[in-house]
Amino acid sequence: MAKAIYRPSPINRNRRTDEQIRAIKDQAAVILAADPPMTLRGLFYQLVSAGAIPKTEREYKKLGTYLLQMRREGDIPYHLVADGTRWMRKPITYAGLVAAMDDTRETYRRAIWREQGVYVEIWIEKEALAGVVTRVTESWDVPLMVSRGFASETYLWEAAEQLRAVRVPSFVYVFSDYDPSGMGIAEQVRSGLARLAPDVDLTVERLAVTPEQIAAWQLPTRPTKTTDRRSKTFEGESVELDAIPASQLRALVQAAIEQHIDRQALRQTLAVEEQERSTLSHVLYYLRDVA
Repeated sequence: MAKAIYRPSPINRNRRTDEQIRAIKDQAAVILAADPPMTLRGLFYQLVSAGAIPKTEREYKKLGTYLLQMRREGDIPYHLVADGTRWMRKPITYAGLVAAMDDTRETYRRAIWREQGVYVEIWIEKEALAGVVTRVTESWDVPLMVSRGFASETYLWEAAEQLRAVRVPSFVYVFSDYDPSGMGIAEQVRSGLARLAPDVDLTVERLAVTPEQIAAWQLPTRPTKTTDRRSKTFEGESVELDAIPASQLRALVQAAIEQHIDRQALRQTLAVEEQERSTLSHVLYYLRDVA
């Protein structure tokens, strides 16, 4: 009978100590707290830029594990992390008329853009980043269009129909990766909307990611995919939209919107909104009195 030979398991010299893992988690917590909400990939790029972890897919997956542990163990609150790729559909219902009116009073907003004379949309390539910028677009009553890569013909047609319906000069701002596909997505939005809404006074501008932003903010790059047929006309390395820090991405969206705001018209709209909310309060008082 052959004698069994003992061979010790190879030592993983790249395995982190508990102290090293704790240091990465602590730094991640600081970054998230300073600039919420942020996607996992956005956090990954921030840690890469800070020199805390290498820029590899393996490290990205490790960070996902760390982030899961941090939330489940109560190290960070869940709301600091954005995930716009999963969502729920449910109709709004109420316990009764009083509850419905009370909710309406609290949430009522008068349409800002009806008195502005222009229409603005924000288009973003990645669904995961919707949660990062939606608080800006929602605060300004601006549609956030998530293309999820290249938009379908149906999605473009529906967007074009909306542009035709508003009957005012329209401005569409596109945010996509700096890579062959990202550049192609922006061009598809421009050409598709122009083709499907030829009668609209339309301006389409791609605002991120740009070479100037890559240089100014020292954004981490990745090799350009040679399998993309568009890479033949693309020079240099690629940069993902997620690499832009969340606060800077929101600032870009904010600036794009605010440049079109007529402040005097906005003040008038908000004044009417306050009067109408007061009217709703009086109606609600009556309903409660007779209920």
